[in-house]
Amino acid sequence: MPVIVVANPKGGVGKSTLATNIAGYLASRGHGVMLGDADRQQSARTWLGLRPGHVPAISSWEALGDGTVRPPKGTTHAVIDTPAGLHGKRLDEVMKHADKVIVPLQPSIFDIHATHDFIGQLQQKKRSDGVAVALVGMRTREGTIATDQLRSFLGHEHLPILGFLRDTQNYVHLAAHGLTLFDVGAARFERDREQWQPIIAWLDA
Repeated sequence: MPVIVVANPKGGVGKSTLATNIAGYLASRGHGVMLGDADRQQSARTWLGLRPGHVPAISSWEALGDGTVRPPKGTTHAVIDTPAGLHGKRLDEVMKHADKVIVPLQPSIFDIHATHDFIGQLQQKKRSDGVAVALVGMRTREGTIATDQLRSFLGHEHLPILGFLRDTQNYVHLAAHGLTLFDVGAARFERDREQWQPIIAWLDA
């Protein structure tokens, strides 16, 4: 079962936005998807509670009587949304199960510096565990100094850059209704779906 982990020790970089839309894409392809929420804020679980019944189903962890959790029966793909501050043993545990890791970060000098060491850790684990790791720029605005700085930083990290998702309220609007870009067909979301094509190609590879 492919396990896709969305991780960055920095909070507020768009992990839940990325994780929910990855889950939405996989569900739209007919896969049995579990969205696991390892974040204490439980953002992904809250989002699942808002998800309407007419769109492809996405499951959450199945809790057992002894307090452990497991994917629900029929799960073929798992997406894990991770908490801020992920490092050490907690990072090691997540990486044991990961097939692919996507690191989102915003065009902020604070986010860039906070993420640099984490990317170094992932590169070490990538070599030892064979986990595929890639980067995605979040909430970017073309033509800004901040986005140019982010491009420059990512270009020196020697990891695949899957793209730059624009700063738009579309994600906020969809999340408020438990939806993703892949649940709606309106033309207003077409530009955002186009930006997802390199991410989709990497997920499907």
